[in-house]
Amino acid sequence: MLSIRLHKNADRRVRAGHPWVFSNEIAATEGLSTPGCSCRVLNFSGKLLGTGYYNPRSLIAVRLLSPEAVDIDNTDFFQDRINTALSFRQKLYPGQETLRVVFGESDQLPGLIIDKYRDVFSMQFLTQGMDVRRDLILTAIKKIFAPTAIVARNDAGIRELEGLPCSIELLSGQLPDPLIIQENDLRFKIDIMAGQKTGTFLDQKENHQALRGRVEGRRVLDLFCYSGSWSIHAAGYGAAQVTGVDISKPAIALAKENAGLNQVEKNCHFLTADVFDLLKEYSAQGQGFGTIILDPPAFVKSRKKLPEAVRGYLTVNRRALELLEPGGYLLTCSCSYHMGRELFLDTLRQAATLANRTIRLLEVRGQAFDHPVLLSCPETDYLKCFILQAV
Repeated sequence: MLSIRLHKNADRRVRAGHPWVFSNEIAATEGLSTPGCSCRVLNFSGKLLGTGYYNPRSLIAVRLLSPEAVDIDNTDFFQDRINTALSFRQKLYPGQETLRVVFGESDQLPGLIIDKYRDVFSMQFLTQGMDVRRDLILTAIKKIFAPTAIVARNDAGIRELEGLPCSIELLSGQLPDPLIIQENDLRFKIDIMAGQKTGTFLDQKENHQALRGRVEGRRVLDLFCYSGSWSIHAAGYGAAQVTGVDISKPAIALAKENAGLNQVEKNCHFLTADVFDLLKEYSAQGQGFGTIILDPPAFVKSRKKLPEAVRGYLTVNRRALELLEPGGYLLTCSCSYHMGRELFLDTLRQAATLANRTIRLLEVRGQAFDHPVLLSCPETDYLKCFILQAV
């Protein structure tokens, strides 16, 4: 096995539990290496820090899977890890058929995402180390579950940084048409081949429930609505009228289908529009809403783009607050890791000032429980959901 020795004092983060080793922390390598090969990582003195896989093409050169000496090149290893991850989630969600089974670093399987939509599995092999072990992982999945279909959603930009092509492919089985899942007693059609992320946003399912008690009898505006999850939950919880907005025509078409599935199409109206332009238009018209939901895509993919992203979050939240009725609620989200909680909160303070509104913070929420945060790896803590109220 390839041995990787770190520079002196370059082991502190790893010893604290972080599973990444950066290329500039490596002092020497010993043994044959290929992209994605297994390796053992040693500190400067030669003490074992753990076992992982190596990619010389990536800035994150090593991702560790264990602090011990283990064999990661066999099906049993992945079967044990996936079973452990599944057991944790089955206790959280007894009987639930749709959930995230594996969340990368948080389940000691960095670079691997496994989402279960009933009997259909949508997977992301985000790194060389996981991509070269695809067959081992698929064998483990088939041993643990009885999948009717497995899809690889390998369209995430991180694969390009790993020297991997981006693609979406059906790996095995046949997809049901339609594929309909259940969330919070509501039904949703999923476009697993072309939808966002691995098919839909499983990380918001607890936050959707936070609408209860905050939408009844109100006009609701759902911005960046995608396939209508927030809108349909709002309607299901008693909203008088819901307007969902997204720039994607396929997303709006899917949202309309989902409204029909849940028999709330009479009070759900969906628009294909640019959110920023529509907010200006609504402001000029003097429109007002009792509850506004802001769940945009990530405005920032890298730290160097952060100032631009802050401006985007500031503008869209300011415009939303200007439309909020007295006593109304704003549920505003950011899924950008680089937009930390304090920065996001400070941006919301600025937005309230610019909108000339007095706003109070009611709740600070995060990602769903099946997307647990690994404390030693802050990168796993990405979703922010703040619930505000106009005074």
